[in-house]
Amino acid sequence: MNPIKTSIIIPSYNEIGSLQECIASIRQYTAVPYEIIVVDNGSTDGTVNYCLQERIRLVSLPRNKGFPAACNLGLKIATGDALLLLNNDTVVTHNWLSNMLACLYSSERIGIVGPYTNYVIGMQKKEPAYTDLNQFHEMAAISNKPNPALWVPINRVIGLCLLFKREVMNKIGLLDERFTPGHYEDDDFSYRATLAGYQLMLAGDVTIHHHGGASFNKLERKQLSKWVLASRKKFIEKWNIEPII
Repeated sequence: MNPIKTSIIIPSYNEIGSLQECIASIRQYTAVPYEIIVVDNGSTDGTVNYCLQERIRLVSLPRNKGFPAACNLGLKIATGDALLLLNNDTVVTHNWLSNMLACLYSSERIGIVGPYTNYVIGMQKKEPAYTDLNQFHEMAAISNKPNPALWVPINRVIGLCLLFKREVMNKIGLLDERFTPGHYEDDDFSYRATLAGYQLMLAGDVTIHHHGGASFNKLERKQLSKWVLASRKKFIEKWNIEPII
């Protein structure tokens, strides 16, 4: 059997520092076949030049089309057997992708897998036992040792690091762009996968770091809250159920 190749799709918008840190961590800590696809949402901070210089596969958009649309454009050109949506403000570490792939392909029923992380709401949240990234990597050298006993079923996988089989996309389609600019498109994707008969899993032997919204100012947080509420309403209108936390 040929090794499974994973397409890592990273939407990005004016956060070149975070993107560089994310890609550096992928390159340092990923020991299985992969490709990186950056979908740039009209950045003006040098992101495009950086990707070109680093010879990273790039989709460059003239304006910000939002998270779901950016992910979908990356998915359409991805060549991997496994597909991974990854936020550009994440930092990955030891065994992150190999452990998640092991979980994903441990059963035909499993369709989507996600990791633990420090900055998130729901079952995937894990209180950080570190104060900086050096401590994070030291901790992960121990906590990210392969351990299938730590794999547990969950009801949704959050889009900041969402790994799935290509067959899932072929069966249920791309992200729903009605949730533009973002939020609840991952809830919707998870729910559609569940309806199609797939099991969602938390790979408990994987922890990644998520910088999250630490850099948002008050105005940005207010706008973000509006987007979240609007997308939540769209999810309820579409499915006539409350989103799972």
